[in-house]
Amino acid sequence: MSLKEPRLGDGEEVGALLIDLVDHLDAMVAYWDVNQVCRFANRAYKVWFGRDRQELLGTTLKELLGPLYDMNRPHIEAAYRGERQVFERAIPRPDGRGERHSLATYVPRLVDGLVVGIFVHVADVEPLKELELELKAAHRKAEKLATHDFLTGLPNRVLLHARIDDAISNAARAGGKVYVLSVDIDHFKLVNDTYGHAAGDRLLIEVATRIKASVRDADTVIRVGGDEFLVLATGAPEDDGAGSLPARILECVRQPYAMEGTLFSPSVSIGVACYPAHGLTKEALLLSSLLPQAETPIARTAREAKMANHLEGLTRTPFRRRAQRVAPKPPL
Repeated sequence: MSLKEPRLGDGEEVGALLIDLVDHLDAMVAYWDVNQVCRFANRAYKVWFGRDRQELLGTTLKELLGPLYDMNRPHIEAAYRGERQVFERAIPRPDGRGERHSLATYVPRLVDGLVVGIFVHVADVEPLKELELELKAAHRKAEKLATHDFLTGLPNRVLLHARIDDAISNAARAGGKVYVLSVDIDHFKLVNDTYGHAAGDRLLIEVATRIKASVRDADTVIRVGGDEFLVLATGAPEDDGAGSLPARILECVRQPYAMEGTLFSPSVSIGVACYPAHGLTKEALLLSSLLPQAETPIARTAREAKMANHLEGLTRTPFRRRAQRVAPKPPL
C-alpha cells in the first residue's frame, strides 16, 4: 500500500501547511505590524524567549526584547523606513544560562509603497560563532608563534627589529635615549653538556623569568637564540631609583637555583649600548652591545666575583658524579 501526497485544496489548507512548515524551523519567524505589534510568531520563540505564539500575539517588540530593544532600535527604525536589515546579536537564554548568538534579518513589507510591517527571521549561528572564535584564537596563536619564542614565551627576533626601530624613532623626536642590553648566560654549554638539554631548557626559562622580573613594564625582553637575550629600554635604565638595570638583572639572576638537587648561582654577562652615543641605527646598537667593551664595569665586577661561586656550585659532588656518568671526562 503506497501513501499519496494529499492534494492541497483551499487557502486554509495551504495556510495550515505553511504554519506547520515554519513551526518546524529552528529559526524564529515572525511578523510585526506597523505599530510593532506581533501578528504572527512560530514555535521557535518558545525556545528562544520562553514564550509561545499565543503569548506573543498582541505583544510589542519592545515588550518582547526588553533591554535588547534599545540595542536593536537602529535596525528596527531602518526596517520601518523600508530598509532591509541583517545583523548579529547575542540573545540571553530564557533560563539565564549564557547567550545564544544569532543572525537577524528584518524585511519590510510594502503595500502601495508604504511599509505596513516587517518580517523577522532570526537564525541560530552559535556553531558558526564558535568556529569563528576558534579560527581567531588559532590566528592569534599562529601570530604569537611567529613573533614569540616557543620555549620562554618572550618576543623573538621578528619583534626585535620593529621595536628597536620604534624606540629609536621616538627617541629621535623627543631627544631621548635607547638602551640595548645584551645578556648571555655564563657557562650555559657546561650545563647542557652535563645535565642534558631538558635541564638547560629549564634554566633558560628560569633566567628569562628572572630577567623579565628585573625590568620595568615599559622595557622589552627578547630571546635572541640559544643562551642570548636582549633587553630594550628607553630613558636611563637607572632613572627609577632602584639601581641600574644591569645591576638589577645580575642580582635577580644570581639567586640560588636548584639543578638536579644541587644549588648554584647562575651568572650572566651584560653588554650595554646606548642611542645615540654608541650608534644611530639598530644595527649599530646591536653590534655595540655585543662588543667586549660594552660590558659595564659593574656587570664585569659582579660576574667575576660570582664566577668562583658559580664554578664551585657546578663542581660539587652530585655534579661530578653525573659528569662522570654522562661523559668519560675528568671531574671539573
